[in-house]
Amino acid sequence: MKTSDPSAVTSQETTPATSQVQIVEAEPDLAGQRVDNFLRTYLKGVPKSLIYRILRKGEVRVNKKRVKPEYKLAAGDIIRIPPVRVSETPELPSPKLERIASLEQHILFEDNHLIVFNKPSGLAVHGGSGLSFGLIEGLRALRPDAKFMELVHRLDRDTSGCILVAKKRSALRHMHEQLRNSQMDKRYHALVAGQWPQNRFKVKAPLQKNILQSGERLVSVSEQGKPSETRYRILQQFDNATLVEASPITGRTHQIRVHCLHAGHPIACDDKYGDAEFDKKMKAVGLNRLFLHAASLRLTHPNTEEVVTFTAPYDEQLSHTVNALKK
Repeated sequence: MKTSDPSAVTSQETTPATSQVQIVEAEPDLAGQRVDNFLRTYLKGVPKSLIYRILRKGEVRVNKKRVKPEYKLAAGDIIRIPPVRVSETPELPSPKLERIASLEQHILFEDNHLIVFNKPSGLAVHGGSGLSFGLIEGLRALRPDAKFMELVHRLDRDTSGCILVAKKRSALRHMHEQLRNSQMDKRYHALVAGQWPQNRFKVKAPLQKNILQSGERLVSVSEQGKPSETRYRILQQFDNATLVEASPITGRTHQIRVHCLHAGHPIACDDKYGDAEFDKKMKAVGLNRLFLHAASLRLTHPNTEEVVTFTAPYDEQLSHTVNALKK
């Protein structure tokens, strides 16, 4: 990213000076990105409402012309950004912190384009809601020289396993396109209550997201919801539980969790959609977390175009639970 203002920053993770007009030249890696999304990344700390206001009033110009929020940038575009007031950019946590340093051991794969991370249960993917930092803030602190680092997709806080982080905007676009076109194969392992039927290979049920007054998200099956499908395969059956592989065809919030509940087989230790009696039995064998694990990812590498597969091993608690149930 080039800029004519020496006081402006070029890193996408810090806040530009705001007392004067910014003139920024779009680098090739920004080609195809919407201008509103560019501004939200570049102007860290600026409320969305202000970004859309300066776009609407024509204060943001691209190649000296007014643009709409959905305008897609081209390499070499000259972007004029007016002076704006921003809040202090929150400092990234120190990479010397024990919790930050411990993230290193969960990296399954890393190159110049992406990181594949085995996310522990309990780690949010990003900070906020009282959390000082999440996975993405932690990785940025761990890799301070990385100019760009963004989540490709998300996992619920209590879900563990494979998650992708892009280290280049072109890689992010490439992987987002694969997600949109159902070209990325994601497989989860879930321990569910009861005996999953041998002949049940999928659940198709529309899902509707509801936001409670507290801000909590709850999802339910509803005819007014969005079409949703999850495919299932039995991995192991136990006396009062089944270990299944779940492959989401669509990517709705809490999809696997709600589809398991809808099928009559809620996931073990699910605090939103679980079964208290089943959870009690699972806690007796040492399970104190949601048994939902993103076990593998298959995708086309955004640079080499090779099909690659990554697998994330269980943590100690999931392994112990499965072994205890076998006995």
